[in-house]
Amino acid sequence: MKIRQIIGALEEFAPLALQDGYDNAGLQIGLAEDADASGALLCLDVTEDVIDEAIRKGCNMVVSHHPLLFRPLKSIAGRDYIERCVVKAIKNDITIYSAHTNLDSARGGVNHMIAERLGLHDVEWLSPKEGYDAGEGVVGELPEALSADEFLNKVKDTFHVGCVRYNKREPRAIRRVALCGGAGAFLIPKAVAKGADVFLTGEIGYHRFFGYDDSILLMELGHFESEQYTMDILQSIINKVAPDLKVLHTTVETNPIKYL
Repeated sequence: MKIRQIIGALEEFAPLALQDGYDNAGLQIGLAEDADASGALLCLDVTEDVIDEAIRKGCNMVVSHHPLLFRPLKSIAGRDYIERCVVKAIKNDITIYSAHTNLDSARGGVNHMIAERLGLHDVEWLSPKEGYDAGEGVVGELPEALSADEFLNKVKDTFHVGCVRYNKREPRAIRRVALCGGAGAFLIPKAVAKGADVFLTGEIGYHRFFGYDDSILLMELGHFESEQYTMDILQSIINKVAPDLKVLHTTVETNPIKYL
């Protein structure tokens, strides 16, 4: 199986045309693009330790959610981890590919995976992308209404987190759930307009919590935590096109935020 065939499968599922204008999804480093794939290591973030793990485990391809090269590089001199990752990947013929906001927006992508984990049904786009069966965020229904406390605990259990952040919880029943993986606070007005009882995302930010106490329950899960199942999506895509290829989830803890 050629690396370019794996890239083709990833882009068939999540076309690069779906990515946001600020994004840099796609092939990051590809000197070995026409090589046979020896294995794919999946991660949310590319770090030096992740590349070392790929080398150690015989994977000549790293597939990440967040792009390693998000901003232009003016030089490659090993002065930060990004530059060092570029040097290490090129020296070791490691191809790096990222599926970011295009995977967020794709049907069956990051947001649908979160909805599936929560057991939502009748899932629809929160903010559809014109001309595509794609969108930013989704909204759906729980099988049965839950209290705010019950939903908070359901989210904690589903995503294996010790805490979540939320605004004032009113004694409202939670049935209609809007969500967006990662930094989705910009969709809060859309969630309110769609009649959601709760909006769940990875990052909201202090000031955005104001003004919604009477209209919607806001929940901040953590950016990494909200996207932790993205590797399962990537593995499913690759397994379909290359069922015999070694596909591994990184064992490196790449979340830079720690909790005590």
